[in-house]
Amino acid sequence: MTGWFSFLHGEATAGDVLALARVERVLRDAGSAYDVVWSPGFRADGTHFADVDPAAYSRLVFVCGPVHGAQVEELHRRFAHCVRVAVGVSVVDAGSPAVTGFHRVLARDGAGNGPGLDLAARAPALPAVPVVGVVLTHGQHEYGGRRRHEEVAAVLTRWLAGRDCARLELETRLDAHDWRLCGTPAQLEAVLSRLDLVVTDRLHGLVLALRAGVPALAVDPVEGGAKVTAQARACGWPALVPAERLTKASAEGSAEGSAGGSAGSSAEGSAEGMLERWWDWCLADGRAEAARIGAGFRTAESVPDGVPDAADGLMAALREASEAAAGR
Repeated sequence: MTGWFSFLHGEATAGDVLALARVERVLRDAGSAYDVVWSPGFRADGTHFADVDPAAYSRLVFVCGPVHGAQVEELHRRFAHCVRVAVGVSVVDAGSPAVTGFHRVLARDGAGNGPGLDLAARAPALPAVPVVGVVLTHGQHEYGGRRRHEEVAAVLTRWLAGRDCARLELETRLDAHDWRLCGTPAQLEAVLSRLDLVVTDRLHGLVLALRAGVPALAVDPVEGGAKVTAQARACGWPALVPAERLTKASAEGSAEGSAGGSAGSSAEGSAEGMLERWWDWCLADGRAEAARIGAGFRTAESVPDGVPDAADGLMAALREASEAAAGR
């Protein structure tokens, strides 16, 4: 089983991999054994063309994508002794060697017949995974030597890459001209409200997530704590990791790994352990807590958890400042 997801300089798209899953199910249901060849750039631990002995196979199935170009033609040469079938593919040039080299082409489109349903449409049902917004900052240079933004971002993004979740990079900055950014707070809140979790090292990443009733796994990127820590306390939100704990645990974990591990080391004390503990809490009890806090924000008659914001004292401050200025 091969496709564009198999080539070193090809690409693995979600549609291609789902198309593969559809064909795999057909082969499994028929009791046919098969191997899948993956690009080493996509699945380093998979079976690659460099590992494959063509003589060990009698049939080759090419799944999805356009049957066109030198890489497909090379398959015909390398697996010349095999029965070769293309399934769910686009035929760009019916007379090209990439197409004519197959014994059968079960085309999706472009073969002179009516278009067929893409294989991905009928792929097996997928497991539900959480949708996670990632809101990070690489600025805030006003904190000088206390900044741990780069280290925090490196730990978070490396960890997130290994989580089974749908990651959505978000930006709190608004822009009326860049289509990739939200132009109004309402647009950003519409996105946040549809998430399961927000991972952030920004004050407004935390606040806007809670305002939308969505749990936030927050990391304060400033050593010793700064505005993210202060805001988490003001909101009564517990899912907060200090920068120094995260980066220290990560460094110690790397050192233990290079030294062959430590019998006394604990996953709970590692950077991953801390993040995973709060991740699990956010996706369980944290949902109700975030909804409660968000509802409190929206209730104008009451102050959430008894903590005011600065606007509550604005009118008094204006009066006092005016009286003081008049008395000069």
